[in-house]
Amino acid sequence: MNRSTAMHLSLVALTGLTLLSLVPASPAAEPPKKIKVLLVTGDDVGAHPWYEVSQAIRETLLAASKFDVKVSEDPGIFESAGTLKNYDVVFLHLYNATLPTLTDAAKQNLLDYVKGGKGLCISHLSSASFKEWSEFRKLCGRYWVMGQSGHGPRSVFKAQIADQEHPITKGLTDFETDDELYGKLQGDAPMHVLVSAASDWSKTVEPLAFTLEYGQGRVFHETFGHDGKAIKTPNVSKLIQRGTEWAATGKVE
Repeated sequence: MNRSTAMHLSLVALTGLTLLSLVPASPAAEPPKKIKVLLVTGDDVGAHPWYEVSQAIRETLLAASKFDVKVSEDPGIFESAGTLKNYDVVFLHLYNATLPTLTDAAKQNLLDYVKGGKGLCISHLSSASFKEWSEFRKLCGRYWVMGQSGHGPRSVFKAQIADQEHPITKGLTDFETDDELYGKLQGDAPMHVLVSAASDWSKTVEPLAFTLEYGQGRVFHETFGHDGKAIKTPNVSKLIQRGTEWAATGKVE
């Protein structure tokens, strides 16, 4: 190879390196945007350790690595429509045993939030809240009425997957859990049952997890969760994770 040819090849190589250096690097793939959850808690009957349960729910959601969870122990947070808009889904773990009911403005904000296409999750005794508010009962689909609804002694029972094709329950199998089996919830709003169980107390098959639509929004309602141990039952944890994602987005990935 003569000197002229060598110099030519060197210039070609140098030009190629220069062009490569001018090509912008591919941007790093951004991590998936996390679902923003507002977990509202702060009160319940004395038999329910609300703080323990709310922390178990928070830990369960964070374990899925899909959620950014903000905990509020004041349901008065519903007073701010602007604050609500920052979240994709509200997870209600609250029975207002000692706290006052919501103001009219807070009630309307929550209804508008769900009607507008956001998500709502109802857990355990939360459906008994705000008993004077008839529209909240429609929002829950089924609701606890003191003196009518109830359960037998806490025990181990078998929960059955009623719909194995729904995104929330797909791939899940029947499971045993140590919890309260809620019965005789009231209401007749259209709902889609995902999990059920036969109750010795009510002598009927009871819906334990179900979905419904409210306006453009989605509601996931599960009755599990007497305490933290009940929340940490593996399939209950999966229901909470998947149900929250479905309520927020309409799908489960």
